[in-house]
Amino acid sequence: MRCTLLEQELVLPSPLISFTPTWKGAEQVEIKIKRDDLIHPVISGNKWRKLSSLLNEIPQDTKGIVSFGGGFSNHIHALAYCCKGLSLPFTAIIRGDYNQHITPMLEDILAWGAQVVYVDRVTFKRRNDEDYLKALSRQFDGYSIIPEGGSHKNAIQGIANVVKEVEWDFDTILTPVASGATLAGVAQSLNTHQRAIGIAVLKGKGYLETLVESFVSPPRGNWHIEHGFHHGRYGKVSPELDRFCTDLFEEYKVPVEGVYSGKLFFALKAMLANRTFPKGHKILVLHTGGVQGARQKQPNNLKFT
Repeated sequence: MRCTLLEQELVLPSPLISFTPTWKGAEQVEIKIKRDDLIHPVISGNKWRKLSSLLNEIPQDTKGIVSFGGGFSNHIHALAYCCKGLSLPFTAIIRGDYNQHITPMLEDILAWGAQVVYVDRVTFKRRNDEDYLKALSRQFDGYSIIPEGGSHKNAIQGIANVVKEVEWDFDTILTPVASGATLAGVAQSLNTHQRAIGIAVLKGKGYLETLVESFVSPPRGNWHIEHGFHHGRYGKVSPELDRFCTDLFEEYKVPVEGVYSGKLFFALKAMLANRTFPKGHKILVLHTGGVQGARQKQPNNLKFT
């Protein structure tokens, strides 16, 4: 298997820890966190889950990898690290021009030997367009193209392994939702009495549901998405959310950032206060890792080698 060497660096299965916050309503339920953020310092969480399947599926004779992301992309960061470890050339197509204000993420991947191509927003919006992808295939002849976020049907099995690792008979699992693959992989792995709730990290009511449905086959009615906790848009960190992330780490030593995991736990706290779950309910929270959003705020505190 292509990823055997990378797997030697990983902590798998990821830890399952009890979480007993003093939040209103928390005393009525049982909560555990699947700490996928502890799998690896760089290729943690759902990034490894997706990439492990994708990288094992690409042709053995592939000449390199092309993928897409923003200047703080956890996916690009993880994939660049994987390609370095596998000695595969990697090209990152990045939304926006960061030449004059390089981000910590981009500094890392350039140091790992990645090629970075900056494109404008109009071009980046074509990242799933068939004609654009054909043109990229001609430009990068022999390379494999991986979708933004690693969201591809081949990634679903890697996500499904999260649920398979959990021996606790939970009732509901919560996970962030951005590109749909993680929620889809989780939903396809649940037992008949279990349910998944996605916490949208961006404005996308209807759009996000369509993304998840495109990965779930056959369709299942065991999941839904909550859209009230994105704090305005993708990457938007309100002052309230920022304080929450800081307090969560200081009080419970659970590291989160405002793009994904912070919104997940913020939603959990609100749902507990609203008595969303019945007494005795068992809630599994999937910490999907990723810290690149936090590096925008504290770029010198999170270095990777």
